[in-house]
Amino acid sequence: MRVYISGPMTGIPGLNFTAFNDAEVRLKAAGYGVSNPAAKGEIDGFTWSDYLRVDLRELTTCGGIYLLPGWENSKGACLEYHVAKELGLTEVRL
Repeated sequence: MRVYISGPMTGIPGLNFTAFNDAEVRLKAAGYGVSNPAAKGEIDGFTWSDYLRVDLRELTTCGGIYLLPGWENSKGACLEYHVAKELGLTEVRL
């Protein structure tokens, strides 16, 4: 199964990329395919809503979602979680 990593970025040092990348390593070690939104890095000229559009499209190609600590305090991660639940994605826990 392919799993989308969701979590807070805005306001966190380094956009929380370390947590996203660590989660990717753990998920792959557990046998999952991974969609890591941090892998695209920062894109010049992109707004928050531009990232959300790309990330929601990517989320819809996955069968599961992995939630990083603090996801519930992130507007984007809360939206991703809601979409994942409505689409019936599995919540993956390690």
